[in-house]
Amino acid sequence: MNRRDFMQLMGLGGAGLVLPGSMTHALAGEPASPDWHLGFQNPRAEELYTPALTLDGRLPRGLAGTFYRNGPARHELGDRRYSHWFDGDGMVHAYRLGDGRISHHARFVGTPKYRAETCAGIFRRPAFGTVFPDAEPTGSPDAINTANTNILPFDDRLLALWEGGSAWEVNPETLATGQRVTWSEELEGAPFSAHPAVDTDGTLWNFGVVPGDGALVLYEIAPSGALRQAEVVSLDASPMVHDFAITRRHLVFLLPPFRLDPERFGRGESFIDSHRWHGDDPMRVLVIDKSDWSRKRWFDLPAGLHFHIGNAWEDRAGVIRFDYTRYENADFVTRAARGFMRGEEIPYAGGHTALVRLDTRKARIEQAVMPEETEFPRVDPRRTGKRYRQLYTTLRTEAAAHPLSNGVLRRDLDSGETEHYDFGARVITEEHVFVPRQGGEGDGWLIGTALDLDRQVSLVSVFRAGALADGPVAQAHLPYPLPLGFHGNWKEA
Repeated sequence: MNRRDFMQLMGLGGAGLVLPGSMTHALAGEPASPDWHLGFQNPRAEELYTPALTLDGRLPRGLAGTFYRNGPARHELGDRRYSHWFDGDGMVHAYRLGDGRISHHARFVGTPKYRAETCAGIFRRPAFGTVFPDAEPTGSPDAINTANTNILPFDDRLLALWEGGSAWEVNPETLATGQRVTWSEELEGAPFSAHPAVDTDGTLWNFGVVPGDGALVLYEIAPSGALRQAEVVSLDASPMVHDFAITRRHLVFLLPPFRLDPERFGRGESFIDSHRWHGDDPMRVLVIDKSDWSRKRWFDLPAGLHFHIGNAWEDRAGVIRFDYTRYENADFVTRAARGFMRGEEIPYAGGHTALVRLDTRKARIEQAVMPEETEFPRVDPRRTGKRYRQLYTTLRTEAAAHPLSNGVLRRDLDSGETEHYDFGARVITEEHVFVPRQGGEGDGWLIGTALDLDRQVSLVSVFRAGALADGPVAQAHLPYPLPLGFHGNWKEA
């Protein structure tokens, strides 16, 4: 496919991706301030560095490397504050573990948006959930790219990722922002999601949603970083798709009935406000053959929303099994995530782990929804796309004194047994990732961050992955609180 045909199919530069500069959904002023609102404030400085964190316990021998994280961190600039959690400019964190200690370094991703608004001293461009009255019209998604969602070590590079535009290179040592990543001339500026899947052979698979045009861009990238293939898959609508999964033979997508209304978007509503929930429609499951992207199968689940899929695998009988975090509606993203920014706790139906069995030959699908309120599913990365037994998530208990998670949970998918660790009612837990050791599945550590509301500092904890209930074997305290973020990954030393 040549560049002209590709761009025409994607609608790049057309009305589907031109972002509005009207409407107002944000007001300046002091927000309400319950103590958990600390997690939605700016960091204390544009760059943070602590060479040796205060450490309780002892780091395991053999655990040496860098735990990278990313998330929205600049929520206010000048006299303006964003009205949605997902809006803020991305800040990348590097927790370096080795020689019995942990250091912390954090730095904003210097995207064109970040640099332009820093110079202006005020937010001027549209965001995911906020459009200021004098917002500048922008002609491409990268003009509002916040690079705020994930951070991925790949091909000796470090990629800061966002939902709707290009990846950005970040220096793994200094965290300085490098160039925008362009996989090919035809793909310049194309959406590249924040949730690539790295196959066990090192191949990177990804997708991007083309808003307004009802299409997915699919990517297959070699371990060397060279593009193998990319193609546009047409859809009959523009659902919000944040994550996907891979198996040995297939790509698996969940398409919720939460869809973009191009007319509302064109009239100037923010990206999220332009979506509408269609609760009478199913959540579609799209299964695409890895070796032939024209071979697609469709299945239906009850209406629901998802952000994250933990993993998927398939057996020789054509049965695909996967897990995802299921929400019954879109209230979290449309209402609760706005309330967080005001310091307001708006009730919402929390996420629950759903286990799906999809028989592709018999066209039969069934799911079981677990009772615990969970999010941010992770697995042993050595089992990506393969049969897996252990699933790790955050956990919210009834005792939580805030609207987010306060624990971590391990679920054995074979036995159904679970174990968890509760950090306490006044700690907010973030995503925890699995770090492998030399043994089989589950042999390793779980590492992640949290915000301690009593001490008003952030934490980084290390668990034995098979013994979460025993608590952290090591926990470091930062000398400052950090804004609550989203995703991270481990890079071995």
